[in-house]
Amino acid sequence: MTTDEHARFMRANQANWDARTPVHLASRFYGLDQDLDPARWFAPFEWDDLGELSGRDVLHLQCHLGTETIAFAQRGARAVGLDFSAASVAAARDVSARAGVPVDYVQANVYDAQQALDGRQFDVVYTGKGALCYLPDLERWAEVVARLLRPGGHLYIMEFHPLLNSLGPKPAPGEGPELLLRHDYLGGSGAVHRDATHTYTDGPAVEGATDSYEWMHGIGEVINALTIAGLTIRRLRESEELPWPRWPQMVRTASGWWRLPEPRIPLLYGLLASR
Repeated sequence: MTTDEHARFMRANQANWDARTPVHLASRFYGLDQDLDPARWFAPFEWDDLGELSGRDVLHLQCHLGTETIAFAQRGARAVGLDFSAASVAAARDVSARAGVPVDYVQANVYDAQQALDGRQFDVVYTGKGALCYLPDLERWAEVVARLLRPGGHLYIMEFHPLLNSLGPKPAPGEGPELLLRHDYLGGSGAVHRDATHTYTDGPAVEGATDSYEWMHGIGEVINALTIAGLTIRRLRESEELPWPRWPQMVRTASGWWRLPEPRIPLLYGLLASR
């Protein structure tokens, strides 16, 4: 696939996320009309891996509505969120202003982050929970991340496990509750095209740009991209829990998140790397 095709697909994704934003703002899934609780999107081990954030510069890549970005600021970080969707960035600024939490939001494609941030570097770069699948080139992404980090800085990825992505979003009509492999686990097969009028949240249909493109990335591909960029892998966790019940048979855990009763399979992974 050519660079021009990548750019065209990412422009389609940008339009799609602009169209998704009003649906997500009004959804029960995000619950932004209730008391804001950004920490509910974090597994407890994330805070252990991230360590003390007070007084540190934290960049959240592909931040969408900026809810997790707000959680960093609430812990004393100088937080910056970056997203390519103008609608998402505008919404994130409004959410943080209403919460009374200072966060700086920047609109830019993640591949252009260094220029958009005027060469600024950070102690922590955070990304995940449905971000990497929208990036066609992980090696190029990892090079950007390495330049965004100060020496000794850390990247933290909290991402949906490739196994979860390969299972697909939900059973097809007429299918039972069995978990079926519907997509590749490994990358390399090109973009997966979707034309969906509804997103992963509740709410009305998306109006306008319904086309989007995703790329599968196995954990090996992620790790190799980071090591090629000169980063050192410090920790890798696999978790059986999700912050919402993706399948009806999921049960609630002591953490307030959800897991499958059986089999126990990884649904999320957390990866800590350093420059």
